[in-house]
Amino acid sequence: MLINFLQLILGLPLLYFGGDFLITGSVRLGQKYKISPFILGATIIGFGTSAPELAVSILAAQKGAPELALGNVIGSNVANVGLVLGLTAFLIPLTIGKKRLKEETPAFLLTAFLIMFLIWDLHLTTLEGGFMVFLLAGHLWNSFRKKEASEIEMEGETGFWSEKGIFFQFLLIVFGLGLLVFGAKFLVDGAVAIAQSLGVSEWYIGISIVAIGTSLPEIVSSIMAAKRGHGEMAIGNVFGSNIFNILMVLGITALIKPLEITEPIQADLIFTTGLSCFLLVLIRIEHELSRRDGFILLACYGFYMGMKGFGVF
Repeated sequence: MLINFLQLILGLPLLYFGGDFLITGSVRLGQKYKISPFILGATIIGFGTSAPELAVSILAAQKGAPELALGNVIGSNVANVGLVLGLTAFLIPLTIGKKRLKEETPAFLLTAFLIMFLIWDLHLTTLEGGFMVFLLAGHLWNSFRKKEASEIEMEGETGFWSEKGIFFQFLLIVFGLGLLVFGAKFLVDGAVAIAQSLGVSEWYIGISIVAIGTSLPEIVSSIMAAKRGHGEMAIGNVFGSNIFNILMVLGITALIKPLEITEPIQADLIFTTGLSCFLLVLIRIEHELSRRDGFILLACYGFYMGMKGFGVF
């Protein structure tokens, strides 16, 4: 048990410095190639911060624990919207341009409903996994081909790290992602071991402890991006991470090993899709997420975890 608590403590500084390096390198890269903050958040950062979910889900599926693999993705997507954006907006209000929101909403909504449609029957086949990876490739191509992204300048970053060359910034991004992944792993391993010793179910561990743990990179990177004045990057991080979680994490996992779920998870599917729709409603009202909106999202997340904890659905 002591080792598990030490894992929790060790994971925190790794997450902090990983997030710092990732955002610094990404912003510098965006300045060099004139990539918008949102696209950076939705692609490079979104992809990188979904790495823990991918590793956990593949490992869980191979070990014959499909509920943990799927629960990790569903729980992470709920945590991304309710916890990550909720906490970030509560601390630092976020804004996003009308044009950018209009362009990025379809992909976000499509994947939110896609997961509910494909897994409603509690099966995810190899063919369906391949289809999801195909959609992911199309999404990435569409994101990087947009001409208007190259016309957006980013706010400058100062400091020792940002003064280095582009190759160094690439290394900084990779190193930052590595620290985030290992930091999350230490936290997840410690928390899961403690929960298992207390007799907590596999499904609840998946949608709570593991999901929150694998969402820690999103939490850290989003707060740091918002703190540095890149609110669109924080929102793009969550949009991109949720899309990657569904299309990449579940898609690749199903390609490796089809998922057969025994738990009745339809209520979870409805909630995660509904929460995604609710997020878009909040943003569209004033094209920002205020502290009030952040509190509402945090309350939604607390409600979900409470209902799951009491076994209501």
